[in-house]
Formats: sequence, C-alpha cells, structure tokens
Amino acid sequence: MNFSASGVSYEAPSIAYGALSPMLIVLGAAVVGVLLEAVIPRAQRFRVQLALALVAIVAAFAALIAVASAKSGGVTTVAGAVVLDRPAMFLQGTVLLVSLVAVAFMGERRLERVVRQPELVGAASGSGPGGSGPGDITDADMFTPSGASVPGSDAEYEATRAGGVTTEVFPLALFAVGGMMLFGACGDLLTMFVALEVMSLPLYLLCGLARRRRLISQEAALKYFLLGAFASAFFLFGAAFAYGATGTLDLTGINASVIESDDRSLAVIGFALVAVGLLFKVGAVPFHSWVPDVYQGAPTPITGFMAAATKVAAFGGLLRVCYLGFGGIHDDWKPILWVVAIATMLVGAVMAVTQSDIKRMLAYSSITHAGFLLLGVIALDEHGVSATLFYLAVYGFSTLGAFATISVVREPDRPVGPHLSGREATDISQWAGLGKRYPLVGAMFSMFLLAFAGIPLTSGFIAKFAVFSAAAGSGAGVLVVIGVLSSAIAAYFYIRIIIAMFFTDPPDDPPHIVRPSILTTAGIAVCTAVTIILGILPQPLLDLAERAAEFTTLS
Repeated sequence: MNFSASGVSYEAPSIAYGALSPMLIVLGAAVVGVLLEAVIPRAQRFRVQLALALVAIVAAFAALIAVASAKSGGVTTVAGAVVLDRPAMFLQGTVLLVSLVAVAFMGERRLERVVRQPELVGAASGSGPGGSGPGDITDADMFTPSGASVPGSDAEYEATRAGGVTTEVFPLALFAVGGMMLFGACGDLLTMFVALEVMSLPLYLLCGLARRRRLISQEAALKYFLLGAFASAFFLFGAAFAYGATGTLDLTGINASVIESDDRSLAVIGFALVAVGLLFKVGAVPFHSWVPDVYQGAPTPITGFMAAATKVAAFGGLLRVCYLGFGGIHDDWKPILWVVAIATMLVGAVMAVTQSDIKRMLAYSSITHAGFLLLGVIALDEHGVSATLFYLAVYGFSTLGAFATISVVREPDRPVGPHLSGREATDISQWAGLGKRYPLVGAMFSMFLLAFAGIPLTSGFIAKFAVFSAAAGSGAGVLVVIGVLSSAIAAYFYIRIIIAMFFTDPPDDPPHIVRPSILTTAGIAVCTAVTIILGILPQPLLDLAERAAEFTTLS
C-alpha cells in the first residue's frame, strides 16, 4: 500500500503475521495477563496466570513448528526488521522449550509450617487475615507476597499470612520470553535494541522479588538494572557509530557497506560498542561482574530462567551481529573476541574454585561456559553456528535442572521468622552427605555437574566437543588448548561437590529435601532426561542444529 503527502511517497511495509504468530502469541498473552491482574479475584489469580503462561508457550511452540514447516528457508518481514531464518527459528524453539520448564518452576508452591516472629504473635493472633496463632500454614512461594513492602516489615508479614502471591511474575516472564524470541531474529540494530529492552526490563523486576533474603535480592536487582542500563547505552552508542560509518542500521546493509569501504575505523568502533552490550548479556569477562551477585540474589526460578533462556537469546543476537552485520571485518574483531574468550574461560573457572556458595559457583560456571560458546562464534562458519546452537540447547536444560534441584534443598526450620525459615541451603558445606541421605537428588544433581564438566555420556561432553572441533577447524587451536585447560580446572569444583555429597559426613544440623510439586518434579525429570539422552544419542539434535546453521538474507 502506497501513501503520498507533500510529494513524498511512502510504502507501508508488508507484515507476515503468520510468521510472527509465535512472538505475537507470547506477547499477546503477556498483555492479557496484565489485564487479568486487575479483574481476577486474588484467590484465583495464581492458577489463571500460571495456566495462561503455560498454554501461551505451548501454543507459541506449536505455531513455530507450523511456520518452520511452511517456510523451511525462512522469511523476512516488517521491512526487513525481523528475519525468521533457520537459526532464528531454532533459537526461538529453544527459548520456548526452556521457558516452559522455567515457568512451571516459577509456579512451584508448597504448604509449609512457619514460625511467627515473637514480637508479632500478640499483634497478629486472632486478628487480620488468617490469624490463628503461632504456626500458621502459609504458602512457601519463592517470590515475596508483596514486592512493594519493606523487607522484614509487618506489612510483608501480614501479606504472607494473608496468602499474598506475586502473580505478576507470569506476565513479566512472558514479556521477557517475547523479547528473547525477537532478539535472535532481528534484521537491524534498532529492532535489536528494542528487543533487548523488552527482554531486560522484566528481568530487572523479577530479580528483586525473592521471598527470603530480600535485601540481597533487591541489591541484585539494582546492580543488574544499573549495569544493564550502561550496557544498553553502549549498544545504542555503537549502533550510532555503525550508522555513521555505513548510513544504515540494517545488518546486511552494514556488512555490504563495510566491505566496500576503505576506512573501517568507525565500523570497528561501532562493533566494539555493540559487542559490549551483547557480551554483558552473555556474562563474558570483563562484563561479568553482575552475574554472581544477581544469580545468588534473584529468586532461584529466575536465576535458572536467566542462566538458560537469556543466554540462548543473547548468543543468538551475538551470532547475528558477528556473522551478518560485521562479518566483512572479521579480521578486525576476531582478536577482540579471542582476548574476551580466553579471559572468560580462565577467570570463570578460577573464580568458581574459590566460591563457598553453590549458586555463586554455578554463576562463575556459567561465565566459563560463555567462554566456551564464544569459540563457536569465533569459528565464523556453519560448523561454528551449529555447534553453538547445539551447546545452547543442551546447556539450557542442564543449568535449569541444576537450579531447580538447588531449590528443593532447604535449611532446617528455626524460630527466626517466616522470611528466614526454610531458606535454600546454598552453602557448599551444607551439602556434605546429601547424596547418602537423599540418593535420588544427589544422583540427579551429580548428572548436571558431570554435564557441566564435559564428562563422556553426558550432553555437555558432546557440546564441548562440537565447539572445540569448530574452533580447531577454523585455525583457533590455541583457544581449544585454553578451553581444555579451563575444563580441567572446572572439573575440580564440580567433582568436589559430588565428593562432598557422597563421601563426606553430613553436618550436625543438615538440610532437608522438601517435596516439590508435580511442576518442579516434572521439570527436573525432563532436564535430567535431556542431559542423559543427548549424551548417548545426540545425533538427531546435532543434525537439526546443522540444518539450522545457515543464516539467510531474504528480500
């Protein structure tokens, strides 16, 4: 359709709504979820919001399969702003599957007995909602019942006794999922910036909603927000430099222009600044400082969601920028990524050894894995893309399963107040003897750790072998040697936890395992099965990743 005004002609972009339907379903459900917060009674919001989120993700995945079957080569739409090629559809499918497990994990709610703070017993007994004396039964939600309340205040305690549930986490998670799906399918830097913000802003809020250790949670959210804002500013500044150098924000246009240009200095500066924003999201050194604090302070379901889905989306965007946007100057930016990859692998592995908190240890582990994934990006060929896609898929399920397992290991109940009782036992010393007392939990967590270490017959071994072989085939043998060294260092702290669980006596006051609901149980089972099956029979997913490794530029 053409429009003209004052002699200026404008052609409205063609929008392929069918191809966009997976993202539209997720974002539409998120908007509906926000509206439901205003009209659904509080007692029914949790079930309605959880059901809406799960159904939306399943429907979006079904729509994605239909789009991939009908348009196997890919499609570009919205005037080239969205490019749904094979890598984009693979990444979207991975984000949806991982998010399905993560959202189910967010819906975990159990009934546990809490001990009331003595100073509140007299004031609350027999009055207020649910006032039945000490030892009330309340929901052991992993999210605070009142995000606006001061941590540890009477208002937060009364919200707990009243059965308050922060159900807005579900539409916020859907907005983040929608942004992640778009992030890996952007055709220009402006759309990528919008997707970056849609993906990030809900996560800033979700990180500050932990039910226990509220101050640490809020500190994590503030750090993530401030550093994320700086990273977004770098990304936008880099896009401005790229536009100044090439006269376009379209990725393929940028690449074509820099290839023909004699002076590439502005383009290199633009790439470096854009890379800062992307490397921040993947948690690469030296932009990693937020990772351990946020992973430790955020509610564990959000930690698992970020460690899995956010990394998939961020690496999808990084692949697209490096391959489609600035592939013509790869000789200029490859040394930069070499240095970043080496520092990320070594710093992550060495720092993980020194950690005493298991969530912080897994945070530094995720930094190390970001370094391994950068080897696939540096390879700059289809083998590197397919290896990266496979690695993202298997790592997403393994890390989500690991964090879900951590959430069921709780400290003994003590008369210290409802917001401290039943906390997750995250100190590594508390896990001593856990495998002997709870063999199934110990075995499943050990499987995830062995996958992170890259032990054969686990999905992690196949993933590391794929990225190492891709890097070696592209002439980056030095990076492979450093990657193997980092894997050896990482194996130490993974094996240390396994030894503590099965070959060490438990402490005098050991933690216990809470019985999770079917949502968390099914999620852990799925993640364990994926980790084992893809370690023994990885070929189907390897073939799918290989077929999805070709970026396309469609007119």
